Amino acid sequence: MATVTFRDETATGKPVAAWEVAGLPDRMTVRELIRLRVQEEVARHNARPGDRFDGLVRPADAEAEVNGYRLREPRRIDGERQAEIAERAFLANGFFVLTGDRQVEDLDEVVDLTVDPDLVFIKLVALVGG
Repeated sequence: MATVTFRDETATGKPVAAWEVAGLPDRMTVRELIRLRVQEEVARHNARPGDRFDGLVRPADAEAEVNGYRLREPRRIDGERQAEIAERAFLANGFFVLTGDRQVEDLDEVVDLTVDPDLVFIKLVALVGG
């Protein structure tokens, strides 16, 4: 069983957050890893719902803030819907995933977690007025 480290970094490589998930299969697709990450974020939020969500992608009806999203009111988040939003965001280059020294580009690409247990997520921020 493998342990994966999810890391968030800025486009310049500045660390933002990191956490580990243990007990995973040795090989998983990028899709499975993104969905796992999102489900973990949603589970943490739903354990103590608040008006802020710190996650990879913006929930519906939320406003972007620095390193998170402001919800209109405290509520639980639908993990399956967030996972679907994350998959679409990946396909639209809303964020990049790096494993080892390379960028993965296909949701169905298999990652060997015994070789590359660190996944780096880099969210892209739209330029104002651009």
